Amino acid sequence: MKIVSYNVNGIRAAMNKGFVDWLKSINPDIIGLQEVKANLDQIDASIFHDLGYEIYWYPAFKKGYSGVAVLTKVSPKSVKLGMDHPKYDEEGRLLQVDFEDFSFLTAYFPSGTTGDIRQTFKYEFLDDMYGYTQDLKRNNPNFILSGDYNICHKAIDIHNPKSNKNTSGFLPEERAWMDKFTESGFVDSFREFNNEPHNYTWWSYRANSRAKNLGWRIDYHMVTEPLAHRLKDSKILSDVKHSDHCPILIDIE
Repeated sequence: MKIVSYNVNGIRAAMNKGFVDWLKSINPDIIGLQEVKANLDQIDASIFHDLGYEIYWYPAFKKGYSGVAVLTKVSPKSVKLGMDHPKYDEEGRLLQVDFEDFSFLTAYFPSGTTGDIRQTFKYEFLDDMYGYTQDLKRNNPNFILSGDYNICHKAIDIHNPKSNKNTSGFLPEERAWMDKFTESGFVDSFREFNNEPHNYTWWSYRANSRAKNLGWRIDYHMVTEPLAHRLKDSKILSDVKHSDHCPILIDIE
């Protein structure tokens, strides 16, 4: 089964840049999207239905902001929108689809780059997300939490760790949360297959960063340990350019 996660930074903009043709060519069984920035009635959803996908959409209350979605060719047995926290759910940050033997969650973690208020909000989200995933894992040990975490975990995951040590997304507190999260029973699927530097999933639009590969790895497929043995591959599709992020892919048995 081929599963993709992709922060599209606006689904309408991505569709105008060839997203649909790319999706057709790569043909994942499931794709989780972040930052769709649109309600479902603002796009031509029939395009995705024609490709064989069921669509599950969870936009933010605020127009043109945040929001997540899942397109799946495998019918889920249940779907859950949100994480039972209104202050996060109104921003459309989590969507869960349950299948027979595993669950897939697409998540868009908050960014703290706009100042202290949002950084505090991010820390609150991290604390609540940790508790939420621990509760979920107790009842459902086989799941994948994919998406834009807005955190580089380790120095290898960012192009200039020294100059960014005080930057939101690479702060010690954020990295410590990633340590705690992975130590609690989650596997960073990409690092199961690739321990090389210079593998990134997001690049600033400034200073020709993408062409120079001055990036950050902030998008992850995190799988629970009982699922890790089913991983067959994990890739960063850095040549795909509909967004300031690129898609990430896993194959599981």
